[in-house]
Amino acid sequence: MKIDSVRAVVTGGASGLGRAVAQNIVAKGGKAVIVDLQEAAGQSTAREIGASFRYCDVSVEAQVDAMMQSARAEMGGLNLLVNCAGIIGAGKLIGKDGPMSGEFFEKVVRVNLVGTLLCDKAAATIMQQNAPSEDGERGLLIHTSSVAAFEGQIGQVAYSATKAAVMGMTLPIARELARFGIRCVAIAPGIFMTPMVAGMTAEVQDSLGKQVPFPSRLGRPEEYAQLVQSVIEIAMLNGETIRLDGAIRMQPR
Repeated sequence: MKIDSVRAVVTGGASGLGRAVAQNIVAKGGKAVIVDLQEAAGQSTAREIGASFRYCDVSVEAQVDAMMQSARAEMGGLNLLVNCAGIIGAGKLIGKDGPMSGEFFEKVVRVNLVGTLLCDKAAATIMQQNAPSEDGERGLLIHTSSVAAFEGQIGQVAYSATKAAVMGMTLPIARELARFGIRCVAIAPGIFMTPMVAGMTAEVQDSLGKQVPFPSRLGRPEEYAQLVQSVIEIAMLNGETIRLDGAIRMQPR
């Protein structure tokens, strides 16, 4: 798939990794609709980068289905979904205030995992009707996993569970949708300069960066966007989870 032919929905696109992805797609001649719960930030980002914005809670099926159809209609097609929406969900199984509540765990699962599934399903339903490219491709689904899927730290019980699950369903989805020419790939970022990290002190940011073997710094959102572009352009990338982490292996805490 050529990036200038991309018609993309990017969830969590108001900031961070999602914003960088949408910005790169538009800059390279493609079209993008960014999806987020942060309406003011989403509208502002859309204006700044030349994209469109849709308010949508990815954990609500009816909202997701309507958003995908609206995005397809506006862009004149849909052939890429990049799932960047998610919540941190930090919390210990047995914390200072007692055991983790089932409701807390379910919320993280609902947003990070079920939200990805709902978006995948809605997008793939549209993509299967696309005219195939020369090599038979009709679309691409990208999941955002995390190094926490491999080395979850203390306090990441819910988060790690969802990111491992997002990774785990990548191959089955790729295998199932192969008959339509729709690929599915997951990216597992390490420690990146996201809005959450940006709110930390410079000392904490520097400390986090030094944990990365090389390059010893925080990952940049534009690097995630570059990898997304590579996945778009290399059709043989399918059913795989790609770590983007500077060789970091997270410690227990």
